[in-house]
Amino acid sequence: MYLVALKMLMGDRGKYLGLIMGLTFAALLITQQSSIFTGLMTRTFSFIDDLSQPDIWVMDPKVQFIDDVKPLQDTELLRVRGVTGVEWAVPLYKGLLKARLEDGNFQIVNVLGLDDATLIGGPPTMIQGRLSDLRGQDSIIVNDVGAETRLAKRPREPGGKPVPLQVGDVLEINDRRAVVVGICRVSRTFQSQPVIYTTYNRAMTFAPRERKLLSFILVKAADGSDVGELARKIAQSTGLAAYTAEEFKKLSFDFYMKNTGIPINFGIAVMLGFFIGTAIAGQTFYNFTLENLRYFGTLKAMGTTNAVLLRMIVLQALVVGVQGFGLGIGGAALFGYLMRGTQLAFRLIPEILILAGAAITVIVIFSALISIRKVMKLEPAIVFKL
Repeated sequence: MYLVALKMLMGDRGKYLGLIMGLTFAALLITQQSSIFTGLMTRTFSFIDDLSQPDIWVMDPKVQFIDDVKPLQDTELLRVRGVTGVEWAVPLYKGLLKARLEDGNFQIVNVLGLDDATLIGGPPTMIQGRLSDLRGQDSIIVNDVGAETRLAKRPREPGGKPVPLQVGDVLEINDRRAVVVGICRVSRTFQSQPVIYTTYNRAMTFAPRERKLLSFILVKAADGSDVGELARKIAQSTGLAAYTAEEFKKLSFDFYMKNTGIPINFGIAVMLGFFIGTAIAGQTFYNFTLENLRYFGTLKAMGTTNAVLLRMIVLQALVVGVQGFGLGIGGAALFGYLMRGTQLAFRLIPEILILAGAAITVIVIFSALISIRKVMKLEPAIVFKL
């Protein structure tokens, strides 16, 4: 009987392919949009992921997310270092500044000032140069994407390609000379500005003069210390906000989820794919069943029970569901592969596969239920009328 069900399904090639294409489109859209959403939201805390050394981030209590910098006084660093359980605490400057390029144009850049002595908080991967080169005069390290795009020099010939920023090139930041001594690779950030690393004291000369310039304090817990408990102790002792790395990532993630339209926009796209897939698959599967009522009627007349017919329809729905799901996931994965290295955020995680699989399962179940109702009410005598 199950072989008969498959032959019935594949006998009408047009409707068979239509069912698969409808489910493929639904799986593709759900997976693609969910992966872009996940990739985009991951960028909200990618900078925190890149700084793997510190266990705790200390900041102003009013900070809402990673880019919401509210500077502290430099004396707060000494107070944090005095808390029992702190192995080390170093300053970090983070700010958006204007860099003047070789052609006179200006570009907003994300400047990160690292502790002069330890250079803790440096880029995770160096492509050219060394992190220790930052100790040279006027030295900066630029991320590779920024060097190749927004900070690239104008093409030497009309219609030519921009020339990427290279080691030895010079920029101006707040009328201060800045020499590129290295190119690094960092995770793309939500705002996607070029990233420039330098030392903390040099960043103070780049930044506009203010009474407070210390952005964050990075803390490492001593061996044997409970990181969560130490964060609470720092907060109680200093009156500042102290978060573990995971807590700070969650704080940044929640801010964008609650205060931007990103979840709604992507949610609408995912629901659109679900409903379109449901409509296409449901209607096509129902029409397929109507056209095969004579065969179901013949099977009933031969003594086939409703339970067997039910399993036949479910088998047909599962076959097209699995094929549509596989093609849709494959198409989304291919899209992500082709878009790698671009500005498009794309991150396909196992949870998205489960979500897409659940959505396709619901679609095929709904489609099967529509058809099952018709077949269950079918009278065997209908075979003599058709």
